[in-house]
Amino acid sequence: MLGTLCSLITALTCVSGVTVVTQKPAVVSVTKGDTVTMDCNLGTVTDYSASWYKQIPGGVPQFVLNFYHSFSSPTYGSGFSSPKFTSTHQSQSDYRLIINNVVEGDSAVYYCQTWDGSAKEIVSHLSPPVLTVFPPSSAELQSNKVSLVCLSSQSVPFADVTWSAAGSPVSSGISTSTAVQQPDQTFRISSSLEIQTSDWNTDKVYKCKVSLGSQFSEKSINKSKCPTEGQ
Repeated sequence: MLGTLCSLITALTCVSGVTVVTQKPAVVSVTKGDTVTMDCNLGTVTDYSASWYKQIPGGVPQFVLNFYHSFSSPTYGSGFSSPKFTSTHQSQSDYRLIINNVVEGDSAVYYCQTWDGSAKEIVSHLSPPVLTVFPPSSAELQSNKVSLVCLSSQSVPFADVTWSAAGSPVSSGISTSTAVQQPDQTFRISSSLEIQTSDWNTDKVYKCKVSLGSQFSEKSINKSKCPTEGQ
């Protein structure tokens, strides 16, 4: 069996509050050689095309194709072509991405994007993750090392998690879990950073950053902002 092929958020309302782009299904798991389809509804947008992008965890989004309901065929990005990738439409606002003869390299996050002319906004489905950062426990503070924990709630099972200390990137002492799907169909990732207790006591600022493509969230923590740490 091939692992998860794609992971799509079900809906996003853009900042104008006008357009809602909806993708389904949320997650598709397929076997090598299968054909997979992903649907995108552009909501109130009927006079613009749908663009599809592919993102491998830790990589940048790649343009797959663009399709407009009056076109005879899609326009493709570099490295993508028919019949491997194609698109159809069911209406002026309903589009479908089709991937034929699936291989392991197709496993990625795929997302749909359009342009809302009335709001003059590019609308896509990815939204920033929601972060919660926990300070060391009281028991930990009695030892030489403590751990900071960053909990990310997000719409997809892939993310790039990084830590920094006093503005400088941290590369050691980091342990990040795999994504766990929640009952509400979101995903949760936990990342911990082990540091010296003495560094925590100097009130150094630590920051957790979680990136989903071009979307990201970051949250800082330091001792003086945690008067009730360990409670």
